[in-house]
Amino acid sequence: MTLGIHVMRKSVMPSIAKNVRSISGRRRLATLAATVVLAGSVQLMTAESSWACGDTRLGGPQAAASGPGITEINPDAAFVSGKSSVAADGKWNEVAVKVTNKTGIDAHGVQPTFGIHAPGTAALRTSDVHIQWLDYTNTWKDLASAPGCSNTVDADFTQRQRLDNGSSITFKFRYSLAPSTPKGVTKIQLVTDAFRPGGEANGATDMKTVNVTRAQSTPDTKPTTAAKPSTKPAPAKPVEDKTPAPTTPAPTSTATKAPAATPTATPSAPATTAPAGTPELAHTGSSSSNGFLAATAAALVALGAGALIAVRRLRPQR
Repeated sequence: MTLGIHVMRKSVMPSIAKNVRSISGRRRLATLAATVVLAGSVQLMTAESSWACGDTRLGGPQAAASGPGITEINPDAAFVSGKSSVAADGKWNEVAVKVTNKTGIDAHGVQPTFGIHAPGTAALRTSDVHIQWLDYTNTWKDLASAPGCSNTVDADFTQRQRLDNGSSITFKFRYSLAPSTPKGVTKIQLVTDAFRPGGEANGATDMKTVNVTRAQSTPDTKPTTAAKPSTKPAPAKPVEDKTPAPTTPAPTSTATKAPAATPTATPSAPATTAPAGTPELAHTGSSSSNGFLAATAAALVALGAGALIAVRRLRPQR
């Protein structure tokens, strides 16, 4: 029994090993095939072309389709005005689209398209773009922004217009880029085309490339060192006092002069004028020397009176 079991193990193991090698080889081939398919699909997904997303406007200005069997053609669209450089500052930028009917029949419900495409890796967001159009009442109306294919933001425009064969009509749009627009967006491409009910083949399309600028950096707006205000207070500039200087009031009779003598009730003798040649009499005022003479005379009178009294008293005694 032991020998038989040993032989069976020897016969079974090689077949299992062969199966394992076969399975692992198949898995390697499947993995390789999946890698190739995945790489190809990634390239198709990241390829930025009109063929990849089906938007023929991204191929640049194109002529209307022509050829055998092509009959239902859409009208042509072209930009006729617009800036070549705009700033991402939220300000409006106007652009005009001219739609021309060269289809050979009258078109009912002609409608243009307007989109903004960001070439490169940086993508525009619907929040970065604001679009309006000028309606038939000459009023600007907001248009919703819808994400298109391959970094494109399209205006949700539904206004339609009847357009006879051989005639044209101009639609006016305006757009703004918000300051939040990614810095990687340095250029945008305005794209447009037109269609009509029943139209199948593309009419002429147009594309306009526009440069995107940013506001100047903050250091440019700062004052230079020379213009910096000094921290020390500047000396006050003397101001000319235009107020007239106060004038000293003229002395009044009550402040600076003795009160003037008022006439008394006693009438004074009328003044007389001495005849010419008559010597002027001496003054008797307080400032004259007559006062001393009067005092002396009074003293002598008193002395004489005293002597007289003394003589009268001495007579009885004799």
